[in-house]
Amino acid sequence: LRCGFMSMDAKSGFVKAYVGGPDFTHFQYDMVNMGRRQVGSTIKPYLYTLAMEEGMSPCDKIVNRPITLNDGSGRPWTPRNASKSRIGETVTLRWGLANSNNWISAYLMSLFTPESLVKLMRSFGIRGYLDPVVSLCLGPAEISVAEMVDAYTAFPNKGIRVDPLYVTRIEDSNGNVIANFTPRMYEIISETTAAKMIFMMRSVVDGGTGGRIRSKYGLKMQMGGKTGTTQNNSDGWFMGFTPSLVSGVWVGGEDRSIHFDRIAEGQGAAMALPIWALYMKKVLNDSSLGYSPNEVFEFDNNYDCDTNPYDD
Repeated sequence: LRCGFMSMDAKSGFVKAYVGGPDFTHFQYDMVNMGRRQVGSTIKPYLYTLAMEEGMSPCDKIVNRPITLNDGSGRPWTPRNASKSRIGETVTLRWGLANSNNWISAYLMSLFTPESLVKLMRSFGIRGYLDPVVSLCLGPAEISVAEMVDAYTAFPNKGIRVDPLYVTRIEDSNGNVIANFTPRMYEIISETTAAKMIFMMRSVVDGGTGGRIRSKYGLKMQMGGKTGTTQNNSDGWFMGFTPSLVSGVWVGGEDRSIHFDRIAEGQGAAMALPIWALYMKKVLNDSSLGYSPNEVFEFDNNYDCDTNPYDD
């Protein structure tokens, strides 16, 4: 399988790690910037961000049941869920994102126009083609790893997105500085919305689809993230961040027809998440890199979706 991986500092924009493919000798194609693949449920934080910007709360409650929307051409569209958990029960938006529930995402999409989601995703730095249809909320859009990592910097960075910075300066052979480069920053969402999103995306790893980061890999630091799996289990994604480091992983076949038959092997939590977890273990075990497992998110919030936040 192919893999694209990028990691960048959320505050400075400095790119810390970059893997465009398995071996340039045999595979001369960059799966970080050049490659574009369907992102699956890693698109959902943008939709939830839109809802939070419009005044909704992580603790707002919705009935978890099938929903049918008009696809824009008069045809009904009813998304399916991989999980049968809590069907018919009232759940919070936080639970919906933590468990990557498609019906909750479709409900949120029914409150807004596809064009408003596209507009917000553009502000997140997504430059490729985005079809303004209701199914966009489940991630059929093809986006690069670099754009996804760039976009997710807005969450730990209090609503400010930072462009990746690959080169800080250029010097000539005598050591004279020819050019200096500084990170470009864009305030795209409010600090309040960023705090709401951090609150929800932490639950992805603390009690949701990314839970094996804790249970299998033993990582204990504060973190947030989102898993993603595309149609036919062709693409597996994991987007993860600590208070200062944002990283993204895509795993899939060179040809889109290559896929796993079962979601157990083909989901992002199985294909991509382990790469992120092993990377973070190495980073945090090397004190010379300057990243500590004791870092905390600089947000104060008073959200408390009942006493057990992961089983509303």
